Amino acid sequence: MPSLDLLVTFLEIYRAGSLSAAAQRLKVTQPAVSGQIARLEEQIGEPLFVRTPQGVTPTQRAVVLASHVGAHVDGLRAALSADGPALGGTVRVGAAAELTALRLAPVLADLARRGVRVHATHGLAGDLLSALAEDRLDLVVSAVRPTQAAVLAEPFIDEEFVLIAPPSLAHTIDSGRLAAEPVAALAHLPLVAYDAQLSIVRRYWRSEFGRRPPNRVMMVVADLRAILEAVVAGAGISVLPRYVAAPSLRSGSAVELHRPEAAPLNTLYLAVRRGAPANRAVTVLRDHLQQAARDWGSL
Repeated sequence: MPSLDLLVTFLEIYRAGSLSAAAQRLKVTQPAVSGQIARLEEQIGEPLFVRTPQGVTPTQRAVVLASHVGAHVDGLRAALSADGPALGGTVRVGAAAELTALRLAPVLADLARRGVRVHATHGLAGDLLSALAEDRLDLVVSAVRPTQAAVLAEPFIDEEFVLIAPPSLAHTIDSGRLAAEPVAALAHLPLVAYDAQLSIVRRYWRSEFGRRPPNRVMMVVADLRAILEAVVAGAGISVLPRYVAAPSLRSGSAVELHRPEAAPLNTLYLAVRRGAPANRAVTVLRDHLQQAARDWGSL
């Protein structure tokens, strides 16, 4: 079994994104850090990091290991520390408003109960990632894979998309034609979209039906919860993450129009700034979000 020291070093490298930054945090030399991670990789039997010009990138084995041991190692370090387990400071979090309201809020509230000031910012993934790279945010839950060199990201959870309609419109669809010609069978139904580019709807149509939707757009509203309410009220059909649509699907106020063999998924990422100064509250939040994701399974 790896020693606590090796796991501590591993987590510092994982969170900092480079050997040199981890060495600074641990107040040891970079060769010492390199030696410890080499010992851990030897014990585990496979590499944990891929060296890059910007630092290191965790392998899938490292992502799994960090998600399983992070909170436990932090707890042991806190218990052995003279400072005890108390938290403090401020965490600046960026995420979609709907995800924050429907999934992240309890995790953020737990951090607040432990004395951390939580500042949540909502917006599009690109804007939030830019704010993270510019040190205006500490952690971002991103709906797109970050490409900025200054950002270190790991897979968080998959969100599943569903095509929904109110029962009144679902009854107007010919089921046989829907199976044989889904685009034509759905073409008479109006759309409720998140934006004028039909980003979510268009992606679903292309993934499942092989082409853009020809449907007329009757509403554009940049809030997934408002889209659900508009669909339930009869304004049209739309595509939403399952976690947003689930309450209405359970109650029957909305129905799922199409059930593909493989559910269309989008991976969300947890992103932090590469080499950012140590912030224990950010570390705790990151690990608690990963634990929550394991409990959720998918969105």
